[in-house]
Amino acid sequence: MNGSRNRSRLVAVLVTLACSLAGNAQAAPMAAASDEAAIRAQTTDWEKAYNAGDAKAVAALYTEDAFLLPPGAPGASGRAAILAFFIENIAESKAAGAVFVVNRKTDVGVSGSMGWESGTYTVTVKGAIVESGKFLSVSRKKNGKWLYLRDTWNADAAPASSAPAKVTPNAPAALSGEKK
Repeated sequence: MNGSRNRSRLVAVLVTLACSLAGNAQAAPMAAASDEAAIRAQTTDWEKAYNAGDAKAVAALYTEDAFLLPPGAPGASGRAAILAFFIENIAESKAAGAVFVVNRKTDVGVSGSMGWESGTYTVTVKGAIVESGKFLSVSRKKNGKWLYLRDTWNADAAPASSAPAKVTPNAPAALSGEKK
């Protein structure tokens, strides 16, 4: 009788342990899916704040020690420098009538308190696409909130040349600026 009772207890413990392990196995993918959704929502928040002209809200999405790597400009280290960058950048975009649109189909990954997202974007002016490109953001989760730690993007097309066109030695006088 004692052996039967011990076996029953052992079976109950094993069943409880198996159920607990199965629950934990299901919780990990659910937590990862929740974190991936939060990272995607962070990008949506960035897009909305940027297009609304709210540089403070954009900068608030970055960690205090974040590093921004914008195209054609020096990197910005720390939230204060990132805010300064976006104040100027957003003002230029607003003046041009530019709208930044992130493609909702992004790749996201999470490992512990670190996550990343990559995808594509377009910039439109009066509905016409003036730039398309790609981005990569690395985020860190702190106190339950995902914030950008590293952020970079660049256009698919080469930047427009800002250097004056070189005139070849055999160019006609009209092209070289010489008068006859």
